[in-house]
Amino acid sequence: MFIADADTGLRAVIAVHNTTLGPALGGCRMYPYASDDDAIRDVLRLSHGMTYKAAMAGVHLGGGKSIIIGDPRSAKTEALLRSMGRAIRELGGRYIAGEDMGTDPADMRVLRRETVSVSCLDVQDGGYGDPSPMTALGVVQAIRAALVEQRGSPSTAGVTVAIQGVGNVGLNLCRLLTEAGAKLVVCDSYAPSAQRAADVYNALVVGPEEIYSSAADIFAPCAVGGTLNPGTIPRLKATIVAGAANNQLADEDCARRLYERGILYVPDFVANGGGLIACAAEWYKTGSQKIEADVRKLYETCLSVLQTAAAENTYPVVVANRIVEQRLHRYGQRRAVTL
Repeated sequence: MFIADADTGLRAVIAVHNTTLGPALGGCRMYPYASDDDAIRDVLRLSHGMTYKAAMAGVHLGGGKSIIIGDPRSAKTEALLRSMGRAIRELGGRYIAGEDMGTDPADMRVLRRETVSVSCLDVQDGGYGDPSPMTALGVVQAIRAALVEQRGSPSTAGVTVAIQGVGNVGLNLCRLLTEAGAKLVVCDSYAPSAQRAADVYNALVVGPEEIYSSAADIFAPCAVGGTLNPGTIPRLKATIVAGAANNQLADEDCARRLYERGILYVPDFVANGGGLIACAAEWYKTGSQKIEADVRKLYETCLSVLQTAAAENTYPVVVANRIVEQRLHRYGQRRAVTL
């Protein structure tokens, strides 16, 4: 669905990819895309990724995404967000918005004034708060699983992690990894964010292009998608890739490139499901007490995918894709019988 509102300056796109497992939940992203084509390409890929993320996380949600074209630091207004909320309302509950890059729980509060189809709300607004810490916690579980598969131990003590993007999720990842004894190398297109990671967590700041060739054990993409491509993969020093970004691979062949280089890749839609687990709990009102425990179970999920891939001499993403497709098929058949 394409949205244009001249009165507020809103230009946006909503994509609903799949509702087999439930209504399509996905973040509302605000980003200054260079072109409409870039925006459309991103929202389609992101909504597809949310379907796979929800299926891997075991939540009763489908995959969707929305994007607002514009700079969140200068173009975001209450009127613009409320216009977006009205557009979401028109979908009649098929799409549920949450926070994403360029938006936060305060923005979700504004959307909520126009539609009930909103998650990731602050506690005072009836929600469970910012899901970013849970996304970061899930990535830590993915890193621990990869370390077990590669080194036989889940410990991150003394391990160097290169984090690409230190926004809400990346900064929480910095905190958790520092507490676990890891050393950090970071970059961010917004210099103050990188500096904050340096000041608070003693991270080494490098340029956006330097991050790929940094002397690190683990590369954690936590920014925009597509950063792992034929130009960047050969530059990686890390032997593990596990991060929070969606659609980290520029194309499917990049999984082969990582595999042939001996780099263990935890599929993004397996590693970054923690925030979605939190949002699902909020949406279905199942209580916030079990969220952290459920997110920690991503360790077993990631480890199972990696071990199965090793046993089959294939890439982890092949195994993860198969699991998702089987779940969608089984549940789709059950729904067809029920209906």
